Amino acid sequence: MDVKEIKELVRFIEKTSLTEFEYESETERIYVNRVSQIPSTPVQQQVETVVKEERKAAEPSEKRESEEKTKEETEGVQVKTPIVGTFYEAPSPGAEPFVKEGDTVRKGQTLCIVEAMKIMNEIEAEFDCKILKKLGVNGEPVEYGEAIFLVEPL
Repeated sequence: MDVKEIKELVRFIEKTSLTEFEYESETERIYVNRVSQIPSTPVQQQVETVVKEERKAAEPSEKRESEEKTKEETEGVQVKTPIVGTFYEAPSPGAEPFVKEGDTVRKGQTLCIVEAMKIMNEIEAEFDCKILKKLGVNGEPVEYGEAIFLVEPL
């Protein structure tokens, strides 16, 4: 969203009885909370600051991810998460991971779990493959389309 769209959004929210508004996309997150009647200019400045900070925070991590790619990562096939959530490598805390680096898995075998809104979603192998590298970090959030495993098709 650009500044003009944000200002229009703030004006729209001011005309309603909404006290809280949240919008999230793959690249941006906007959160507005009206505790009391605040003049529109400070609210707009707060929203603009939050959006700019979110964008700045996202940029370094994207650069870091691209720098971390090794030759091995470019030679395999990435398994990407189909949803946003929390990555879990095992069915429960303290249990053995579903797969480890070097394991050979069959089509349909569970690779991990991605928890979204308290629902545990099993991510399964789409084809027979060998796990080259686990890219997801246990207990850490993952974004839609983020690579969580690097595999070699068999």
